[in-house]
Amino acid sequence: MTQRLTLGALEVSGLTDLARFDIPLSEIMPGADPAALDGIDWIGPEVLSDGILHMAMRAWLLRLEGRVILIDTCVGDDKDRPARPEWHRRRSGALIAALAAEGLRPDDVDVVMCTHLHADHVGWNTVREDGRWVPTFPGARYVCGRTEYRHWDGAADAHGAFADSVLPVMAAGRMDLVEDGWELARGLTLETTPGHTPGHMCIHADHGAGAVFAGDAIHSPVQLARPDWVSAFCSDAEAARASRLRLLEELADSGRWLIPAHFPDPGWMRVARAGRAFRPAA
Repeated sequence: MTQRLTLGALEVSGLTDLARFDIPLSEIMPGADPAALDGIDWIGPEVLSDGILHMAMRAWLLRLEGRVILIDTCVGDDKDRPARPEWHRRRSGALIAALAAEGLRPDDVDVVMCTHLHADHVGWNTVREDGRWVPTFPGARYVCGRTEYRHWDGAADAHGAFADSVLPVMAAGRMDLVEDGWELARGLTLETTPGHTPGHMCIHADHGAGAVFAGDAIHSPVQLARPDWVSAFCSDAEAARASRLRLLEELADSGRWLIPAHFPDPGWMRVARAGRAFRPAA
């Protein structure tokens, strides 16, 4: 059953593309020692077990004043991703089915926001049609940070996602490149949070109690306890650490929600300080 978070006029639902993606902690966060988490009772087996980190692949569906907004589009189908067998040439229909369960079709989506352009955040941007990649959401404006787009335009891309999931959207004239502070919709403001990628963006929601859609500024709840642990997929470790700490400091004990891309169900939590680190708020 889909869980929903209501923030005043803003309604938030998670659309799951992959319910669980497992990766060794030592692979995603080199140098991280699971023993450093001993005695932290709120980190359960749904987060970490036997040295394996458990993550979800999720897009966020936002309904606001009659508009339908997607934040990130996960892994996608039919994409060549040989480095990740779980992603490679999938035929799941998962995100479209999750959207249908919400009573929506692809052409009901008004805006697609890409927090950054990694393969597991842009995969459903496009679908294959008559042998070519076309925008999955034909009536939507796709939004991406200008710095992020310029970084990947012409850069080496191990997964090939820029070619099959970003360039076709730009070629179709559906993508807007925006700057820090741009308003996605009323009360939804973009902030550049560099480190995971050069132009990574978070979305601040000024509705109800408030929230931050954090993309990959934080990957896992273990980084509340150890905010110094940095993903191997971050382009700038120091900047990623600084962005995460700034985000957590801002949210801690504020009552606002942290909503990243990969946390276990329901995918959101409030944050409290725990000494020099953080934990889920009670």
